[in-house]
Amino acid sequence: MDKTIPKRFEGKVAIVTASTQGIGFGIAERLGLEGASVVVSSRRQKNVDEAVEKLRARGIEVLGVVCHVSNAQQRKNLIDKTVQKYGKIDVVVSNAAANPSVDAILEMQESVLDKLWEINVKSSVLILQDAAPYMHKGSSVIIISSITAYQPPAAMAMYGVTKTALLGLTKALAVEMGPNTRVNCIAPGFVPTHFAASLIENDIARRAMEEKTLLNRLGTTQDMAAAAAFLASDDASYITGETLVVAGGTPSRL
Repeated sequence: MDKTIPKRFEGKVAIVTASTQGIGFGIAERLGLEGASVVVSSRRQKNVDEAVEKLRARGIEVLGVVCHVSNAQQRKNLIDKTVQKYGKIDVVVSNAAANPSVDAILEMQESVLDKLWEINVKSSVLILQDAAPYMHKGSSVIIISSITAYQPPAAMAMYGVTKTALLGLTKALAVEMGPNTRVNCIAPGFVPTHFAASLIENDIARRAMEEKTLLNRLGTTQDMAAAAAFLASDDASYITGETLVVAGGTPSRL
């Protein structure tokens, strides 16, 4: 597999938040296999250590840093340690997300609303406030949204609304960070990671999810990683402010 992967990120440095498992780990791995030095992070040291070990086993240059994206000092530490080790930042992938409740929006506690906003939207802004001074001409930002941004499902309604906000944030940041830094977004379809495992607890539920796609299958972390690597690379040098839906044809928009 590695022999067929291009080397579009040699000499580049990429930070991926919430990247010790699932989609974030897949993206970090793909960027690393393409030659990037990758910085992985999550809330727990154990998870960070395990991810670093897996990536190094594949020959990837990697730095692991504990970072809860809602913690200002940990965000700053993530950027500081990256710059101290590598001297620059070429790619930032904002992947952290939370979905702490399945309550209806009008029944949701204020503390849950605050957490959804803080993790899913605000953290992307704050991490980029810290990172932007170290980004330069040709750099790239990828924000991870969701297919739920286009039609928030009842069981994840407020989560979907926060993901809708990221579509607008992408467009606004593309204006603000251009022309030197491109800002794009990925809206994944359903990917059966640990984060989303509860939605396919049985074969019937899984089949129902598969049938919503035109390709008759669920997404993989590799699908998302390939899309992120494209958007972050020079192959997408004339693309900014856009959202790429990677959902197997799941209905989203015209």
